[in-house]
Amino acid sequence: MNKGNATRFTTVAFGDFGIRALGHGWVSSRQIEAARRVITRYVRKEGKVWIRIFPDRPVTRKGSEVPMGKGKGAPEFYVCTVKPGTIMFEIGGVTEDQAREALSQASYKLPVKGKVVSKSDKTK
Repeated sequence: MNKGNATRFTTVAFGDFGIRALGHGWVSSRQIEAARRVITRYVRKEGKVWIRIFPDRPVTRKGSEVPMGKGKGAPEFYVCTVKPGTIMFEIGGVTEDQAREALSQASYKLPVKGKVVSKSDKTK
């Protein structure tokens, strides 16, 4: 299900800089929120942040002592499947140094390796 490269969300559309995923993975809603907090801490009130991914896929788990059968477990958390080339976050209205620092710090909070790219970069 998570094979190949991204065909959508591959260019920086709204801001000036973004984080491009370099690998496959699931990004949970908690990880997205942690990265968003890091970015907004650096941006303050100067710039604007766009989150280009949304956790719309439920991951279910059954209880630890539930016997076999008895149906599917309850949703535990939500994830977003990310493919290489997907732009996950964008930032605009700040200097290049601020943007690169904020996005590189935010990429540490994500389970997928990320690269900071600018709007002028044309390579995938």
